[in-house]
Amino acid sequence: MIRTFSSIRAGVIFSIVVLLFAALICRVAYLQTYGREQTVARAERQQHLTAPLQARRGCIFDRNGMLMAGTLQTQTLFVDPKFMAESFEDDGLTPEEVSENIGKLAGVLDRKPEELKKILEDKSQSRFVKIATHLDDNVSKEIAKLDIPGVGCLPTSMRNYPMGSLGAHILGGVGGDGTGLDGMEMKFDKLLSGHNGSIRMTKDAHRRPINVAAEDYLPPTHGSHLVLTIDATIQMIAEEELAASCEESHAKRAEVVVMDPNTGEVYALANYPAFNPQNLNDSKPEIRRNNCLVSPYEPGSTIKPFIAGPALMWNITHMSEVFHTGGATRITSYGRKIGDVHGGYPQLCMWDVLVKSSNIGMSLLGERMGNSKLHEALDEFKFGQRTGVELPGEDPGLVKALGRWNKSSTDSIPQGYELMVTPMQLARGFCAYGNGGKLVTPTIIKGTLQPDGSVESIKSRRGASEFPQVINEETAANVRRILADVPVRGTAKGKGSKIYNIFGKTGTAHISLGKQGYSLTRFNSSFMGGAPFENPRLIIAFVVHDSDPAIAHYGGVVAGPYACRLLERALTYLQVPASPDLPLPPPQIASLLYNYHDTDYQKVRTASASEKE
Repeated sequence: MIRTFSSIRAGVIFSIVVLLFAALICRVAYLQTYGREQTVARAERQQHLTAPLQARRGCIFDRNGMLMAGTLQTQTLFVDPKFMAESFEDDGLTPEEVSENIGKLAGVLDRKPEELKKILEDKSQSRFVKIATHLDDNVSKEIAKLDIPGVGCLPTSMRNYPMGSLGAHILGGVGGDGTGLDGMEMKFDKLLSGHNGSIRMTKDAHRRPINVAAEDYLPPTHGSHLVLTIDATIQMIAEEELAASCEESHAKRAEVVVMDPNTGEVYALANYPAFNPQNLNDSKPEIRRNNCLVSPYEPGSTIKPFIAGPALMWNITHMSEVFHTGGATRITSYGRKIGDVHGGYPQLCMWDVLVKSSNIGMSLLGERMGNSKLHEALDEFKFGQRTGVELPGEDPGLVKALGRWNKSSTDSIPQGYELMVTPMQLARGFCAYGNGGKLVTPTIIKGTLQPDGSVESIKSRRGASEFPQVINEETAANVRRILADVPVRGTAKGKGSKIYNIFGKTGTAHISLGKQGYSLTRFNSSFMGGAPFENPRLIIAFVVHDSDPAIAHYGGVVAGPYACRLLERALTYLQVPASPDLPLPPPQIASLLYNYHDTDYQKVRTASASEKE
C-alpha cells in the first residue's frame, strides 16, 4: 500500500524533532550552568568538611586576680547514624559485631547499650546526633581508640564559676548557647565571647580528614578577660553578713553595696537570697533579679542626711539650732499627725535631729525649706537618675516633678516617703559625705586584662578631681561628724565597732500597699554608713526588706549591727589601722544635746583602747 505524503504528519514529526533538540539544548545549558554548580557543590560536600572553631569565652577576675568566671574546654560526642550503618554494611559486620561495637561505646559512656541502640534506631536517617556533652579528655581519648565509624568528638566550652554563688548577681550567667544572660555576662557579652573561626578539611571515603590547606584555616579570636573592681573577700563578707541579718530576722530579701568613696569603685554588691550561676535553671527569675539596681524602695530616714546637708550648706539651719519638737507627736497646720517613734523629745538641736532621727524635727526643717529647696536638695545628689554603673537594668528610682508635689510632700519627703531610691543610689550619694562632698560615678569594672598582665580601661574614667562638688567640704565634714554619733548615742547605739569609728544613718520605713495605704507590720529596714570616720575608706548601704516584726524591724537592729560588722571585717582585711578616739562634740553643741553624757564616748574610747592592746 502506497502512503501519500501528509503535510500534517510531517509537521508533527518535525515538531517532535524540534522539541527533542530544544530539550537537549536546555539539558546541556542546565548541566553547564546551575547543574554544574550543584554537581560541584555535591562534590565539595563529599570531599571537604568545614568545621567551626569555637572561640573561648573570656574570664572574669576580681580586682586581685581571683577567678570568678572561667571557661573549661570539654568534648561533645556526636554520631552520624546513617554513615555508621553504611560503614558497618560495607565492612560486612554481623548484627552481633555491630551490637558489640555499640556496647563498647556505651561502656565508655557508662550508659546502657539498649539505650544507645534505641537512639541510633530512632535517628537512623540522621547525619548528626548529639550523644553526650562535657566529656573530659580521658573519655574522648577512650572513644577515639574504639575507632567506630561515624563517631566523633567536637571541642566545646563550658562556663565555670569556681566560687559558686559568690557574686552571682554581678556575674549573671551563660545560657546553653553560650550567650550571656544578665549581669556582666550579658552586659559585656560581645567582648567576652570573641569570634569563632573555621577549618576546611579534605576528607576520604570514611569522612576522615586527610589534608588542611593553610588558606582554609581561620583561627578563632578568643574573648577578652575582664577585671572587676569587686574584691572577692569583701564580697564574701558582705554576703555572709547579709544572710545572717535575714536569717535572724526572718526577712524575705535584702541588698548591700560597698563602695570606695574616693573613686566610686564597687567592692561588693550582694542580694539575698543568692543563686548559683552554674545552674541557672535551678533558680527563679525573681531570685536572679539584681535588686541593688532594679528595685527602688522608699528609704525612710536614710534620706535625712541628703536633706539636712544642703540645708546646712545653704544656711537654712545650723548644727546648734534648737527645734521645739514638743514631744512624741506633732499636728501640722493641715491636721496631719507626725510622730517620733524613738521617744518624745521636747526639743532637739539640729545635731540631734539627725542622731535621734526625729521625724518632727525634719518636718519642721522641711516646712522651712519649702518644696522647691527640698526638690533641689534631692536633685543635687541626682536621686531619680541612673548612676551609670556598668550593669544592666538599672532603675532611675523616682523623684516626682516639683509640680506634682503638694503640702503633704513637704513633710513626707524629709521622712523618706513619696520618693524611691535604689541601694546603689543611696551608697553613691553617701559617698559625698565620705570624700569631701563629691558625687562619684559608681564603677564595677577596671578594664580588660592584657597579655603583659596590665589592665586596660574599656572606657574613659574620670578621676576624683572631676567628680562634681555637691556639698562643700566643711558641710560634708560636719554631717559626717554628726553621723558618727549615731552608733554612740543615736538610733544605732551600741551597734558600732570597737576598732573603727563608724558614721552612719539608720532607716525604718513602712512598706506601701498602694491604694490601701501603708502596712503597719511590714518595713524596709536599713543602715547607711562609712568608716573610718577620720579617713573614710568604705561606704555601705545595707537594706533589709520584710523582716518579722515579732523579732525586730528597726533599721538600727535589723541592719545596723550587721552593716557595722561588715565594715569592721572589711577594714581589718584591708589592714586599715584602728581609729583614734572619736572627738567629743564641741562644747557649744554638747550643752544642747539631748541626754548627753561624756561617759557614752568614754565607753567607746575604753573599748577601742582595749582592742588595740
